[in-house]
Amino acid sequence: MTKLFSTVAVAAVCAFAAPAFAVDIIVVAHGQANDPFWSVVKNGAAEAAKDSGVHVDFRSPETFDMVQMSQLIDAAVNQNPDGLVVSVPDADALGPSIKRAVAAGIPVITINAGGDVSKSLGAKLHVGQSEFDAGKAAGEKLAELGGTKGICVNQEVGNVSLDQRCAGFAEGFGHPVQVIPTENDPGVVEAKVRAALSSDTAVNAVLGLNATLVGEPAVRAVEALGRKDVLVATFDMSPGFLNDVAEGKAAFAVDQQQFLQGYLPVAFLALDAKYGLIPGGNVPSGPNLVTKDTAAKVIELSSKGIR
Repeated sequence: MTKLFSTVAVAAVCAFAAPAFAVDIIVVAHGQANDPFWSVVKNGAAEAAKDSGVHVDFRSPETFDMVQMSQLIDAAVNQNPDGLVVSVPDADALGPSIKRAVAAGIPVITINAGGDVSKSLGAKLHVGQSEFDAGKAAGEKLAELGGTKGICVNQEVGNVSLDQRCAGFAEGFGHPVQVIPTENDPGVVEAKVRAALSSDTAVNAVLGLNATLVGEPAVRAVEALGRKDVLVATFDMSPGFLNDVAEGKAAFAVDQQQFLQGYLPVAFLALDAKYGLIPGGNVPSGPNLVTKDTAAKVIELSSKGIR
C-alpha cells in the first residue's frame, strides 16, 4: 500500500512539474538543401529548441522558389504555431503570406533576408545583417587591399538580399564592378569566374556571395589561371574557404554568424510564448570580416556546423 501511494505521489509531482503547454515554432527558410550555410542556421534552431524546451519544425523549398515558399508559410499558418520564423528574400512574393500569419495572431520574426521590410510586414523583429552595409564593408576592404576592378558573383538571381550585397560592394569598392549571374553549381561558378578573369585581365577582385558555392570555386578558378594578383573574398564561411584564407589564397570571409540567425529567433519566441518577453528591436548578427589572422580560430567550429 505504501509503495503504491509512493508511486502515485511521484507521478503526481512529475505531472505538476511538467510544462503546462508545449511550444511549437515553425521555421521557413528560402535556402536549398545543398547549401551548407542553411544547415548551420538549422543547427542553431535545433540547439535553441533543446535549450528552451520547445519543438521546432524547420522547412524550406527544394529550390529557390518563392511560390513554393509562400505555400510553406501558408501551411505553417494553418497549423497555428506559437511562433513563426521566416526569411524574406522577396517581400512582394512572400509578404501576403507573412501578413496572414500576423493577422492570425502568430508572432513572426524574420531572419537573414528582409531586414528592411520586416517591420512593415508586421514582424516582431529581424535577426541578421544589413546586406548593403556588409557588401559596402567588403568593397572597402578589397579596395584597401589593392583591388581596382571587380566582379560580384551572384549564385541566386532574384534574391533581393544578394542584389543588395552586390550594390553595397560597388559603392564601397569605388571602382568598376560587374555582376556575374550564375547558379547553385560550383562547377558552373568556377567556369564563369574563370571566363570573366580570362576575358578581362584588369579584373583583380572577386566577391562571392556564398563560401561553398562561389568562394571556393572562385579560388580554384584563380589558381587555374595562375592569377596571383586577384583578390578573392566571399560572404559566409566554409572549412574549405577558411583554409584558403588561412593559407593566403583568399583575402577574407564576411561572417554574418548564421548560427545566431537560427538560435536567437527560436529562443526569443520561446520566451515570448512562455513569459511575454521579447527584445524591443532588431538584432544584428553581423557583419564580421574573418581574415588570415583569425581564420584558423574558426575552422574547427565551421566544420562542426556552428560557424
